Amino acid sequence: MKIDIYTDGACSGNPGKGGYGILMRVPEKNYQKTFSKGFRKTTNNRMELLAVITALEKLKSTENDIHIYTDSKYVADAINQNWLSGWIKRGWKNVKNPDLWKRFAELYKMHTPKMHWIKGHAGHFENELCDKLAVAAAASADLEVDKYFEDLENHSLF
Repeated sequence: MKIDIYTDGACSGNPGKGGYGILMRVPEKNYQKTFSKGFRKTTNNRMELLAVITALEKLKSTENDIHIYTDSKYVADAINQNWLSGWIKRGWKNVKNPDLWKRFAELYKMHTPKMHWIKGHAGHFENELCDKLAVAAAASADLEVDKYFEDLENHSLF
């Protein structure tokens, strides 16, 4: 079964309050669902990547034809330019957000989604919807803690 996943991340300040938005669609069943979540301090790249991770974690089966649409070159190029395989070979050295990339790598192995880059803020309906969800989540009063990021920032040597 084909599943289309649209994602976006947003951050007010970088780092700052952030959020992600997800639209998951199963065209043959005429079904779709949205998800979003906000964080009190994070980065735009973490939100872009966490959106994809969260969507893949929601899938119950590994037998689907998954297509992910993101406006994040950071996320799309990790697959389309083979960055991910290089990071794994080098033991994650000099990789930002290794906590998330390791989670993504496991999910990617399970689901082998096809990654599509789309231009953001260009009138693409699904991307605009995910952006609105992400921005609203970042602005909500119920923000979660991006523990890895905040721990890293609090223990920085610089």
